[in-house]
Amino acid sequence: MKRLNSFTRSLQHQIQPLRVGKITRFQRYLVLGFCCVFLGLTLVQFPVLSKSVNIATIRQEQSNQLLAQGMINPASGISHQREFRGVWVATVANIDWPSKSNLSVDQQKFELIAILNRMQELNLNALILQVRPNGDALYSSSLEPWSAWLTGTQGKPPEPYYDPLQFAIEEAHKRNIELHAWFNPYRARLRGNAPFSPNHMASKFPQYTYQYGDLMWMEPGAKEVQDQTFNVIMDVVQRYDVDGIHLDDYFYPYPQSGIPFPDSQTYNAYRAAGGTLGLKDWRRQNVNLMIKRIHDGIKSIKPYVKFGISPFGIYRPGKAPGIVGLDQYDSLYADVKLWVEQGWMDYLSPQLYWKIDPPQQSYPVLLDWWLQHNPQRRHIYTGNFLSRIENEWPVSELQRQVTISRQKAAQLSLGNIFFSMKIFRDNRQGVNDIFKTAVYPTPALVPPMPWLDNEPPETPTVIQANSGIISWNPSTETDLRSWSIYQQFSTGWQLIKVVDKNTTSIRVNPGNYAIRAVDRMGNESVEQVVSVS
Repeated sequence: MKRLNSFTRSLQHQIQPLRVGKITRFQRYLVLGFCCVFLGLTLVQFPVLSKSVNIATIRQEQSNQLLAQGMINPASGISHQREFRGVWVATVANIDWPSKSNLSVDQQKFELIAILNRMQELNLNALILQVRPNGDALYSSSLEPWSAWLTGTQGKPPEPYYDPLQFAIEEAHKRNIELHAWFNPYRARLRGNAPFSPNHMASKFPQYTYQYGDLMWMEPGAKEVQDQTFNVIMDVVQRYDVDGIHLDDYFYPYPQSGIPFPDSQTYNAYRAAGGTLGLKDWRRQNVNLMIKRIHDGIKSIKPYVKFGISPFGIYRPGKAPGIVGLDQYDSLYADVKLWVEQGWMDYLSPQLYWKIDPPQQSYPVLLDWWLQHNPQRRHIYTGNFLSRIENEWPVSELQRQVTISRQKAAQLSLGNIFFSMKIFRDNRQGVNDIFKTAVYPTPALVPPMPWLDNEPPETPTVIQANSGIISWNPSTETDLRSWSIYQQFSTGWQLIKVVDKNTTSIRVNPGNYAIRAVDRMGNESVEQVVSVS
């Protein structure tokens, strides 16, 4: 730095005489050229003035070498359009996985690997796995019983023993797929009357367990129930390498005609203790406090774990032009607009389960409304009703919906999540062929979340090309997730493959390639570029 200061003073001294009188254009260019040459020589002698200068110098040296050999187009950047490509895998009622309860462990694993392989084949990059469908667990838990949807009997562990969530995380990460653990906070039973295990929340808190139609539902206003849900989620955040925590649209239950939700005793106790809110405001406050508590709890344990919510697609009828339908604010007591305004989530996935064209619930009209009410600039990953193509919609409807979502990327519409996986799993209506060729023909990394982490990993080192194989050194970074491989085409650079962190070589065809390190948040390093002959 001392030499740089000395150079600056010297430069000022040399320029000073030129300030007197009129300076010709030739003199200006002469001085500018002298400055550039001298500064370049100085930086060569001080290559580590700062990290940013060092990275820029490395990138420029690589570019200069490749330009000199005619390998790259200087106008082409090495990047791709990020996109969240998720799918819900529902375990409740064995909708998606496992295909039925009490399968053998080998069959459960086989089915789950088949799902992940199909996701990889379709270039999907995020699995939303339901791990707590109704106060139970599809993972090892000391707080709640094993799920009957897994083993046939609530409280019965897999035999031989394994941990499905841990297995799913490991297999997903091998395939560069994020895993978001999906929880239902208050549902205790979907249907039937099988007995609850002793450690089920309905057994522990029977006074807050309500029959509601054919459902059993826990009291969202009871502190004991709130604590149970919170502790269960935090336990998973603490013990598992999940990429996200996910809630769907079930807060208070969807209303059933003529059946009031039976929480009068809890509400009356609140009023007797001095509470002043009306019943509906009190219910909304119960949910609001839970959402904020979960968000804050996640960030206090692992700030990089994403928190996403997938609410009913209509906030309130009439808010978006021409939209009618259920009022979740007054029926589910979910004030989603408040949560978004407060930044209590990292991504929102409104369930826009309607077609594009009908005016009463129009996909693009609703998407525009959610995008316009996002002051904290969180990501919007639209929920799409893939299952409708079985007997109602053409696959082209889903194609058009994805296109509409992509057209609004500048407004942070950055992906889609599809319900549900069984349509992809079974390739119903030939959907996979269309998605592979027209929707997701190439891979994509998930969009980075700079408010959580915007520091890129270190660049790959010791890149070599030999006999059609590119190899590089392994990384010692603890949060490395994968390597992104770009290839140069006549139209520019394209992401062609993402390989897991343990891979350090790849066979390729002749051409020009760029390798980047990718961390768990999707941040990419500076690339290393190599030519393969």
